Amino acid sequence: MERRTPALAPVEVPTFFVCPISLEVMRDPVTLSSGITYDRDSIERWVFTDGHGDCPVTKLPLGAGDLQEPTPNHTLRRLIQAWCAAHAVERFPTPRPPVDADRVAAIVAGARRGQQEGVVMAAIRELADIVAESDRNRRCVEAEPCAVEFLVSVVKKAASTTKPYLGRGALDSPDEASSSSPEEAALSLLHSLKLSEESLKRVMDGGGGDDFLDTLASALRWPSYWSRTYAIHLLKSTLSATPPSRLSNASAELVEAVVKIVAEMTLSPKAIKVALHIICRLAPWGRNRIKAVEAGAVPALVALLLNEGCGGSGGIAGAGAGACGGGKRTCELAAVAIDHLCGCAEGRLELVAHPAGLAVLARAATRLSPTGVESAVRALHAVARHSATPAVLQEMLAVGVVARLLYLVQAGAAGERPRERAREMLKMHARVWRASPCLASHLASYPC
Repeated sequence: MERRTPALAPVEVPTFFVCPISLEVMRDPVTLSSGITYDRDSIERWVFTDGHGDCPVTKLPLGAGDLQEPTPNHTLRRLIQAWCAAHAVERFPTPRPPVDADRVAAIVAGARRGQQEGVVMAAIRELADIVAESDRNRRCVEAEPCAVEFLVSVVKKAASTTKPYLGRGALDSPDEASSSSPEEAALSLLHSLKLSEESLKRVMDGGGGDDFLDTLASALRWPSYWSRTYAIHLLKSTLSATPPSRLSNASAELVEAVVKIVAEMTLSPKAIKVALHIICRLAPWGRNRIKAVEAGAVPALVALLLNEGCGGSGGIAGAGAGACGGGKRTCELAAVAIDHLCGCAEGRLELVAHPAGLAVLARAATRLSPTGVESAVRALHAVARHSATPAVLQEMLAVGVVARLLYLVQAGAAGERPRERAREMLKMHARVWRASPCLASHLASYPC
C-alpha cells in the first residue's frame, strides 16, 4: 500500500493579526485614533469608497488625521512578517511609501516640458502605475489639479484630429487601449481616477468646459472599444456635475454621438445603459430633445425595446413575467427616454411613423416596473392628445394599444397615475374605438 503524506496541521493565525473588516491577515496595518488597527486598504475602502465617518468597531467618529493619513503600525507589521517567515506562510512585502502631490506635479511638469509623444506617453504610464498601486495614490493623483488638467489636455489635443470610426471596431483589451497612443492612455487613466464631482466641476469651470464635452463626444467615435466605453462613462459623470444652463447648450455632435452608441449597440449592456442615462439627462433641456430626434433616437430606442424583448409575442396576462429578461432596466430607461422625446411634435411624429413604435410602447406599458409603465403610458397619452389622426387611432386599435389601456384601467396594478391617463385616453377617443366589436362591451360605459 502507498504511504500517504501526512496533511499539514492548520496554522492558527493570532487574532490581532487579522483585520476586523476583511477578516484576513493585515498587509499594511494602520491604527486609528480610536485605538483599533485595520488593514490600510480595508479602512480606506470603508471611509472613502463606502463613505463612512466612524470607526467600524467602536463606532466613534473618526478624527481629521484618520481621514487624511492613518498612523502606520510598523511594530505590528514586523511581527506579522516574522510570524509568516516562521510558519512558512507567504510573507507580505513591506509597503512602499505612498506617493505625494510633489511627485505627481514633477511628473506632469516633465511631460509638459518635453512635449514629445514618447515623453508624454512615459509620464502617463508612470501616473497609471502610481494609481494602480493603491486607492490612496489614486486619490492623491485625482486631487492634484495639474494632473487632471494634463490628462484632459492630452485628450483634447487628439480630439482635434478626426479619427476614423470603424463600425463595430476591434474588441481590444483594456491594456491595449491604454498603451496604443497617449490620448487613449490618458482617457483610460481619467476613467481609472473616478473623478469626483468637485474635480469634474473644476474641469468644466477652468475654461473650455464645453470643449471637454465635445472632446468626449469625439472620443465616442474612436475605433477602440475600450476608449469609447471609457468616454461614455466619463461623459455621464461630467454631465451629472454640469448645471442645466450648460446642458441646454449641448452640441448636436454630442447628442448624435450618444444616440449612435444606442443605435449600433456595439458596446457592453452597461455602456448602453449609461448612454440611455445621458439621453434622459439631456432631453429635458433646451432643444436637446429635437437634436436627439434628428439624430435618430426614436428608431434606435424602439429597436432597443424590441431587442430586449418588449415587443415579442405573448398576452397581457403574462405581464411582468420575465418580459425583458436581464435587460429590464434597459427597457425602463428606453421608455423614459421615449417619454422625454414625445414632449415635442418631432418625437411624436417619429414614433407614430415607426412600424413598431406604438406596439412596442404599448407592450412596455404592461411589462415594466411602475416607473417604466408610467413613462410608456405618458408617451402614449402625448400621442393620443396631440397626434391623434384617424390613421393613428386606427393603428392604436389594431396593434393592441387600446386593449392594454383597458387592462391598465381594470387591473390598476401600475399605480393611480397611469390608470388615470389610460382612462382619460379611452374617454378621449371612445367614439372611434367603440366601433370595434371586441371592445364595444368594455367601452360602453365611457361617455362619448
